[in-house]
Amino acid sequence: MRAARITNLDGPASVRVEEVPEPTLEPGHVLVDVHEAGVSFPDVLMSRGLYQMRPELPFLPGAECAGVVREAAPGSAVQPGDRVAAFPVLGAFAETVAVPEAMVFPLPDGLSFATGAALPMNYLTVHFALTRRGQLERGEVVLVHGAAGGIGTAAIQLARAMDARVIAVVSSEEKAATAQAAGAHHVVLADGFLAAAKALTEGRGVDVVVDPVGGDRFTDSLRCLAPEGRLLVIGFTAGQIPEVKVNRLLLNNISVVGVGWGAFWMPDPGYLRTQWQALLPLLESGALDPPIGTRHPLADVAAALAEIDGRRAQGKVTLTVRD
Repeated sequence: MRAARITNLDGPASVRVEEVPEPTLEPGHVLVDVHEAGVSFPDVLMSRGLYQMRPELPFLPGAECAGVVREAAPGSAVQPGDRVAAFPVLGAFAETVAVPEAMVFPLPDGLSFATGAALPMNYLTVHFALTRRGQLERGEVVLVHGAAGGIGTAAIQLARAMDARVIAVVSSEEKAATAQAAGAHHVVLADGFLAAAKALTEGRGVDVVVDPVGGDRFTDSLRCLAPEGRLLVIGFTAGQIPEVKVNRLLLNNISVVGVGWGAFWMPDPGYLRTQWQALLPLLESGALDPPIGTRHPLADVAAALAEIDGRRAQGKVTLTVRD
């Protein structure tokens, strides 16, 4: 089968599509014929050996996909022919992938494979961030950094579905339309977002900041929090990992909250299906509808990774494996 393969850690440009052996069914797993795979920032980090998970070389990247079940063990919750989304963690950038059964999710008939591939990493991360770590309540105000990217658009949609008011922060006017289309109530530029957030909340500040960016925005993110506000640390696409001067946390009883979704579910993968069941009604109603940015053929995997690496993505970047 064709699959993207990482043989060295020289970054996105070194990722190649090659012929590799097909996976075989193992106990507790499901074989999925991949139609579409989602591309995310951790894939970029893994191409450089900078992610917390460092598989032994060579390996097949790709954490999420959607497709059709080829083979499943007797008694499995899914059967051959079922349309599914899946979170294999590795190996999704391939024509077929083996996935632990707990990480295979039913995909409603009304959702495309591209939509299914855009869901597991971003929407399950954001669900964990807003519900469990952020304790978001109806009527609160959420500020979302990186609001035109995959995590950002997911955060906008889920926060809206939870009856929150959303302020989206984007790095350029070009990206504003993506955040607006995702459902943001307000869209502001990163340059000056603190003043904008204060003005939009009549000086009070926001209740929750969703931050997958990090870098030099971090201090102003703390400053824009309302009393008892929570800053959710999801990632560092800006490259720089900021530091917290903890005396700032005392001023308004604010919190900096780590969002380690993977660390949370790994001891109990069944949590992922609980999350999926919580999101299904929102998916079926259309409240959650991931904006798809660019769709690359599998052969152009390096270009897809480079788009995310260069922070050019608007919406979810995917790889089309089968039409």
